[in-house]
Amino acid sequence: MLEALQQTNKVIGVKQTNKALNQDKVKTLYLAQDAEAFLLEKLKDAANKKEVEILYVDSMKKLGKACGIDVSAAAAAILK
Repeated sequence: MLEALQQTNKVIGVKQTNKALNQDKVKTLYLAQDAEAFLLEKLKDAANKKEVEILYVDSMKKLGKACGIDVSAAAAAILK
């Protein structure tokens, strides 16, 4: 599941992911379960309205590592 995040066609972070969702560019949304709920609510709502698949990752640290970055990430998305 997380292997897909190794590809180059992705965005990382709440702001970039939200922007991509609003532009209908997201194929799959990844959310860290330990991220603050208020950060993820807008992303979940937008993804549900646009019928985007949402996958949950155990931790922000694990999501950041899967994206190939050295910091934690609350959200990431694979682009269409």
